[in-house]
Amino acid sequence: MRDYRQLDSAVSGLMRSVAGAVILPRFRNLASGEIAEKSPGEIVTVADREAEERLAAGLAALDGGVQIVGEEACAADPALLRDLGRGAVWLVDPLDGTANFAAGRQPFGMIIALAVDGVVEAGWLYDPVADRMCHAVRGGGAFIGGRPLRTWPARRRRPIAALATQFMTPDLRDDFHRRADGMFDRVPIPRCAAEHYPRLCLMQNDVAMFQRTLPWDHAAGALLLMEAGGRVARWDGGDYRIDDGKAGLLATASPALWEDARAALFDEAELEAVPALAVA
Repeated sequence: MRDYRQLDSAVSGLMRSVAGAVILPRFRNLASGEIAEKSPGEIVTVADREAEERLAAGLAALDGGVQIVGEEACAADPALLRDLGRGAVWLVDPLDGTANFAAGRQPFGMIIALAVDGVVEAGWLYDPVADRMCHAVRGGGAFIGGRPLRTWPARRRRPIAALATQFMTPDLRDDFHRRADGMFDRVPIPRCAAEHYPRLCLMQNDVAMFQRTLPWDHAAGALLLMEAGGRVARWDGGDYRIDDGKAGLLATASPALWEDARAALFDEAELEAVPALAVA
């Protein structure tokens, strides 16, 4: 099996280079004509598109035989998602947290993951403002700034939960919040997976829940958290794969907390409704 740790320097360097050339110069410096709506409620900026082009070119130079699936390319051609479970694939989110970025606020970041036959082998999450690089290799550990990253038992009365319920119907959202408020201290979501997963790894949050699980948003972060000692799984307890076409993820800083969170948040009605929830 290939040693994916050897890719870290090249991929990290590429992300830092593109962030310095494309992302950071436009932070709080976007013209109105550089922001567009790509779908209802979803915006894209010139920085997203240019960063993806540069990242794709850099990844192709690393290994021209690996398919590249980027968020903006998929927006133009959703058929690119059909073969995620076949062979090696780079998943690229050139600017995660675009709405934050376009509004001139943090957090936002960049995400790259490498999957083989639907299984994520390596992932990178980069915060360009803080110059924080998180990296994980399947079976090889999780790292932040090159240092090993491990979760630890939280010493708090109630776990801290950030629940991404914004794509749910109002009734379902209210139901989840009501149950969560009975067990957790609920905090606002960062609206940026490149920040959401590191908060769990660093024990700033204990629980995260997602309904919509686009692969470029979650592949790297899920691997990072699991390699750090946490758990990420589908709402029904099934393993997360980038090609399973399902919605819903529950992520916790420890496996034991995952079981408690699932019992508190879900009943069979929600689990049976998962296939009907928005995946893309």
